Amino acid sequence: MTGPADRTLTDDGVTAQTADALRAAMKRLFAGQSQRTDGRLTKQNLWQEAGVSRATMNRAQTILAEWDAHVAEHGTVTRGEARRDDEIADLKRKLADKTRECGTLQRRLDAAATAIAALHHDNTLLREDLTAKGGTVIPLHRPLSHEYDQR
Repeated sequence: MTGPADRTLTDDGVTAQTADALRAAMKRLFAGQSQRTDGRLTKQNLWQEAGVSRATMNRAQTILAEWDAHVAEHGTVTRGEARRDDEIADLKRKLADKTRECGTLQRRLDAAATAIAALHHDNTLLREDLTAKGGTVIPLHRPLSHEYDQR
């Protein structure tokens, strides 16, 4: 079977045009500048980004070896995903700090409510005791009527 002269395969196992398309797609994906996909570093995104079929990409063994080497060295996380993951980690840390702070404040609030309830109970008992003895509460300082006139 013979084909047109422009269908000559390169050392990559595909035509020069396909090899260029796959390498350009790899470059865009690695740079986080995908045009046709969501930008994740997957082989599915590679062939879709290059605009070739999966079977054609699979024939480009040299290019796939370059892809695998890059992914093995740098991982599958894009720059955008790394920034997102860093931001999520920072937000989780801030949330944990605020949760601890809220727990501390809740414990202080509970302690204050307990102290107020105890004081209210003691005050009620003292008033009942005073009433039972027939006593009267007299303020220590009563404002004189002329103090209000001078203002």
